[in-house]
Amino acid sequence: MSTDDFLARFGAAGQRQPDPVAAAQQAMRNPLPKRFYEKAGVLERDDLFHVALDGRTARTPARKPLAVASRTVAEALAAEWDAQTGEIDPARMPLTRLVNSALDGVADQHEAVRAEIVRYAGSDALCYRAGEPEALVERQDAVWNPLIAALEDRIGGRFVMAQGVIFTQQPQTVLDAVAKRVAVITSPVALAGAHNVMTLTGSTILMLALTERLIDAEAAWAAAHLDEDYQIGIWGQDEEAAERRAIRRKEYDAAVLLLTKG
Repeated sequence: MSTDDFLARFGAAGQRQPDPVAAAQQAMRNPLPKRFYEKAGVLERDDLFHVALDGRTARTPARKPLAVASRTVAEALAAEWDAQTGEIDPARMPLTRLVNSALDGVADQHEAVRAEIVRYAGSDALCYRAGEPEALVERQDAVWNPLIAALEDRIGGRFVMAQGVIFTQQPQTVLDAVAKRVAVITSPVALAGAHNVMTLTGSTILMLALTERLIDAEAAWAAAHLDEDYQIGIWGQDEEAAERRAIRRKEYDAAVLLLTKG
């Protein structure tokens, strides 16, 4: 199987990112091809860093060169390919799938992707608070409030908090402020990372906090899973849920790399 055939079969392309858990599970159900190359590396050409398999540029499902502007991202992509052993397992290639989506989909739909990120801010998970138990309420306030306040100061807008799950409209001023910040993410690769960070955390606020360097990746992940971790502390976590979370974490790490380095 050639590089092009493999990417056409297993690469992810399109305007929206697929659910990472579902994508990984589907990939694992497909027969896995044998590794057909000896070495994966990086070639610098035309001011881009190409992922090369045995010296040939790999391509996306739309047959675009698998090439990015960041050497750091290209080296991480090559490492992902080099880590494949006897078989090539797309479930262990989240960065490749996401970059394929960026190059084949986001590059031509960047305004739609930005608009979706702004719409997401209108119902951000961090703006919907528990009414009880008191321990969870206190934990949300302690972790989320300082983060939101820091972002509000940075963007010049104020989010409205709500209790429970009843939809609460955010002021247009804060959505406009979010839109201005999202507009400066010009790279399709970074924009794909931004979209996936937002989707995986349920929060445009956390994505922007990462972009603005108000929080690091580990703290953002913990903030996104505050409610879940509270429940785990009470009831424990089953094996299947832990496996799903581990898959999502790999997808998240790939997205953060693109957001911060792409």
